[in-house]
Amino acid sequence: MEQGYSGKAYRWNREKYSSKRRFVDIWSFVLTLMFKIWRYNKAWSYPGGVTEAKQAARRKAQAIWIRETFLNLGPTFIKVGQLFSTRADIFPSEYVEELSKLQDRVPAFNYEQVEAIIEQELGKKIPELFHSFEPVPLAAASLGQVHKAVLHSGESVVVKVQRPGLKKLFEIDLQILKGIARYFQNHPKWGRGRDWMGIYEECCRILWEEIDYLNEGRNADTFRRNFRAYNWVKVPRVYWRYATSRVITLEYVPGIKVSQYDALEAAGVDRKAIARYGAQAYLHQLLNNGFFHADPHPGNLAVSADGALIFYDFGMMGTIKSNVREGLMETLFGIAQKDGDRVVQSLIDLGAIAPIDDMGPVLRSVQYMLDNFMDKPFESQSVAAISEDLYEIAYNQPFRFPATFTFVMRAFSTLEGVGKGLDPEFNFMEVAQPYAMELMTNSSGSEGNSFLNELSRQAVQVSSTALGLPRRLEDTLDKLERGDIRLRVRSLETERLLRRQTSIQMGMSYALIISGFTISATILLVNHYVWLAAVAGLIAAGVSLVLLRLILRLDRYDQKY
Repeated sequence: MEQGYSGKAYRWNREKYSSKRRFVDIWSFVLTLMFKIWRYNKAWSYPGGVTEAKQAARRKAQAIWIRETFLNLGPTFIKVGQLFSTRADIFPSEYVEELSKLQDRVPAFNYEQVEAIIEQELGKKIPELFHSFEPVPLAAASLGQVHKAVLHSGESVVVKVQRPGLKKLFEIDLQILKGIARYFQNHPKWGRGRDWMGIYEECCRILWEEIDYLNEGRNADTFRRNFRAYNWVKVPRVYWRYATSRVITLEYVPGIKVSQYDALEAAGVDRKAIARYGAQAYLHQLLNNGFFHADPHPGNLAVSADGALIFYDFGMMGTIKSNVREGLMETLFGIAQKDGDRVVQSLIDLGAIAPIDDMGPVLRSVQYMLDNFMDKPFESQSVAAISEDLYEIAYNQPFRFPATFTFVMRAFSTLEGVGKGLDPEFNFMEVAQPYAMELMTNSSGSEGNSFLNELSRQAVQVSSTALGLPRRLEDTLDKLERGDIRLRVRSLETERLLRRQTSIQMGMSYALIISGFTISATILLVNHYVWLAAVAGLIAAGVSLVLLRLILRLDRYDQKY
């Protein structure tokens, strides 16, 4: 079990919850985080002066504090943190890295509660349902825990039981989180360009799906069918007679965790083969099925005695629609041709980039990455390095990577790490190359030269555009007549001059105010009104400081341009 946390850290580990106490705990965390973010940008808060190294160290410390606080706040925040670890377009890379480490191993709940939940859900007592049932769980997580059992028919199974009061806790926490999301949505700084309510709704959907064990059972069955032709992959069978929304019974498929390298070595397992199996299984999920395991961390992957790969935990799954695959193919073609414009347009069509007035910085970022990465051999590239650079580009840019995209990138990075642990020479991109080439060839047509097919595709696209041009011109003229078209012209030089002119006018106003209060202070002092003169003098001094800051800012702006 997870060690190192006090009893206070698990106040949520109960059946009944105080909504007021949760409100105080959650908002205390939010307000503290806001203070830390505000202090981060203040130079005076860094002893000895601000440096990039000090800022990086503070970001890291804040990220660790957030991860630990999420653990202390309980199941809702553990899962929200895991989901936020996929949103590199919103959070700094240090936050994403720490949140991706969130493990939800927490203290188990007692056996009496397990008995009560099973009887309530399945309508019978444990001895009537199972020949034997181990009271000590095999594992305990934030959402539930797993017990080993044997059916009366003699089959070994595992029974997953949901944590008591979990739905009530979710209802309280999500209601509070809704208010927090609404606050950030309306915030003048943090709400700009961010769909916090959309993120909140996405989190709600995923959380409610994950605690519905019937949905998990359906996912497991679908996943098992997709791999029925592959004897090197094993998926536990669901026993539907013993399944409800809070209890699910699965086939007991024991195995050695893929991260237990010594145990695998002792069992005589071919570690290099397992590393390749992991990559091939995931590529099969993405490219052939469009239905993939969204959380393939080492705890959910094991190896059987005969060297097959075992998948566990199907609560969080992802799907890729056919139109998304077509968009990804367009992106692949753009990457292959090092065409930044084509890549950006395809990402806009996929919804991964929010179009803005000035796409120049985004285009330059994408083109820079293409120029740097495409000069390296495909096999020598690292998924983790590529995803890290993507996230670095995405942060504070109009990139809005959908959850599916970031789930895929995180899974790729995780599998690459697992593969390198099993086989130091393993390279995910090397395994993926034949799949990518096959996908690109199939997209272009199974017969003929792929270049010619791509050329013909572009020719069809040009002809289609040409045929549609008269209609588009007619629509444009109609909009002009109705006054629906607005033309926006932006001149950076003019804007700069106007901004400078505004600052000069404000400076003149401040100078007049300073002169007025200085003269008033002098007259009052001559007439022996010392206190009134001091007040006027202080006002003049305060406005003088404001004027000085304005002049310095104006000088810096001139030097910048």
